[in-house]
Amino acid sequence: MADFNIALVGECMIELQQVGQHLRKGFGGDTLNTAVYLSRLTAGKNVNVSYVTALGEDKISQEMLDSWRSEGINTELVQRAKAKLPGLYMVETASDELIEALVKQDAIYLSGISLAILPATSRARLYDLLARCKAAGGKIIFDNNYRPQLWRSAEEAAEHYQHILSVTHTALLTFDDEQAVFGDTKIEQCIERTQALGVQEMVLKQGGQECVVVSQEHCIRVAAQHVAKEKVIDTNAAGDSFAAGYMSKRLLGAAATDAAKKAHQVAATVIQHQGAIIDAKFITPCID
Repeated sequence: MADFNIALVGECMIELQQVGQHLRKGFGGDTLNTAVYLSRLTAGKNVNVSYVTALGEDKISQEMLDSWRSEGINTELVQRAKAKLPGLYMVETASDELIEALVKQDAIYLSGISLAILPATSRARLYDLLARCKAAGGKIIFDNNYRPQLWRSAEEAAEHYQHILSVTHTALLTFDDEQAVFGDTKIEQCIERTQALGVQEMVLKQGGQECVVVSQEHCIRVAAQHVAKEKVIDTNAAGDSFAAGYMSKRLLGAAATDAAKKAHQVAATVIQHQGAIIDAKFITPCID
């Protein structure tokens, strides 16, 4: 079977974690967290996970690249800029060659945070890229991941969410975020609106409760994996790891129910450890 190529677009940050009397440096960010877990979960499978961002040519930028490569992530689509530091955004610096490479991806994954931090001209460029990828047969996967401080208003976020959902194949939606952006009071409102925009598959996440997976063929409710309150250490990357768990199974051909179960299982594991990206030994790769 030919490789399935998925590019995750976003921005990576330096993460400082307290370990005893010392600070441990790591790298994180919502789409980067998802990329790491997706790479681990699909290790040994025909899935090529690429991370797409822009970095400088400084020591920290190189450490980021080395860290991602050690996780099996393809970094060929990472842009490098002289005299710049980490924190650039790919769409603003992307070459024509990079744009053409992204258009040819089997899937592109991005989040509401990726969307929020872009200036208007870069958003327009991104929408054009995503539309071209879709027209070429690629799947756009969008996680709403709403951060109100990054938007001028919920109305502005709603406008852009609807724009990107109009080219999205699979939407991973935290229902609390949908309520904050659109004012939904019932899940049915979210489902109806999202399907009307043309989204073919959506997963409504409800924290520690069941998730709801909706397509034209079904509406499935999948119970979350219970974690005792005293065992919950850090929920920082719960949604990011959930997304990786769900996509890992779906990209490998599993049914939506199995994908949702895997998503819950990965998220439940991650929240029992400190930090957004936990030790790889706790993550079990997908099996056939």
